[in-house]
Amino acid sequence: MAEIVEDVQMDSQEIEQETRPEDVFMAPSVHKADDLAGKSYSHFSEIPKMIADDMSKEVVLGVDEAGRGPVLGPMVYALFYLPMELHHSLLADTHHFDDSKVLTPQVRSNLMRKLCTKGTDLYEAGGWATRSLSARDISAHMLSPSVYNLNAQAMDATIDLIKGVLAKGVNVKEIYIDTIGKPEIYQKKLESIWPTIGITVAKKADSLYPVVSAASVCAKVTRDAALDVCYEPYHERAMAAGEAAENANVNVAWGSGYPSDARTSNWLKLNMDPLFGWGSECRFSWGTAKELLEGKKPDVDVDWPVEDDGNDMRMTDFFLGKNDAGGDELVDWFGKRVTQEMEAF
Repeated sequence: MAEIVEDVQMDSQEIEQETRPEDVFMAPSVHKADDLAGKSYSHFSEIPKMIADDMSKEVVLGVDEAGRGPVLGPMVYALFYLPMELHHSLLADTHHFDDSKVLTPQVRSNLMRKLCTKGTDLYEAGGWATRSLSARDISAHMLSPSVYNLNAQAMDATIDLIKGVLAKGVNVKEIYIDTIGKPEIYQKKLESIWPTIGITVAKKADSLYPVVSAASVCAKVTRDAALDVCYEPYHERAMAAGEAAENANVNVAWGSGYPSDARTSNWLKLNMDPLFGWGSECRFSWGTAKELLEGKKPDVDVDWPVEDDGNDMRMTDFFLGKNDAGGDELVDWFGKRVTQEMEAF
C-alpha cells in the first residue's frame, strides 16, 4: 500500500522561520542541473586543513536534516565534523550555532557563507557533506508497490553520508544524530554498523550538540537555495508573460514549501496542470497534493487506443504450426508433431 504523508501543521512564526531569505547563500552543495532535473545527489566538502594535516586527529561528527515535512522541494540530510577539542569552543562559543529553526534565515545564510569561505576558522576546521533527496525520488519510492518509506530513505541517506566521510580516512570517534522515530532503535542499528564509534541518537539533538546544530544549518541553507533553483523556471515563465516585475521577490510565490503555508497551498492550486499536476519539485505522495489531484477533474480527454493483439490466445497456441488445425498439446512442439519427428529417423 502506498504511503501518503499528511500535512504538517505550523504556526505563522514557524512558517516565517522556514521561509528562505531573498538572498540565500548559494552553497556549493547545490547542484542546479540535478535540482532542475529532479535528481537526488550528494556533495562532500574537502577535508579541512586542520584535519588533513593530521589524519589521526580525533573528530566529532553530527547529522541533521531539513525539509522533511514540505510538499515542495528536496529533503536534505547534512553532516558536519571537526576536531573534538573545538566542538563547543568554535561552534557554540565563537559562532553561536543553534538549531536552524531558531536562527533567522539571514544568520543561517551568513554562517554557511563563512563555512565555505577560505581563510575563515570554520573553513579551516570544519568539513561537511549533504545528501539531497529530490521530491520526485521521495514520491516515487513512497508510492511504489514495495513502499520505501521516508524514515528508511532518511536512515539510508545518513548512513551513506557517514560512510563517505569515513572512506576519506577521517578519524571519527563520536557521532551525534537528531533522531527519526525512536532514538534507541535508530541508535542500535547504527551501532551495529560502527561498533567502535561512540554514537548518540537523541531528540532535539540539534539544540543539544553544537556539531548537530552546524549540520542543521548546512541542511537548511542547502534546501533553501535548492528551492530557489526549482522556482527559477516558474519565475522566468511569469516574467515572459509579463506577470511579474523585473525585481520580483521569488520567495513570495510559493513560500516555505509547507502545506500549511497559505502561499504554498495557493501556489499549488494556481499552478496545477489538469493532467500532470506539477513538476519534479512537488512530492505527489503528500496528502495535500493527492487531495488536489483527486479533486480536480482533468479538462483533457485521454484516449488510449488498444490494438487487437490476440490476448485471448493460450500459451500452448504458440506451439502449433501455421498449417496445423490443432491437436494434442502434449505431442505438439515448435510447429511440428512429435510423431513426425520420430518418423524422420
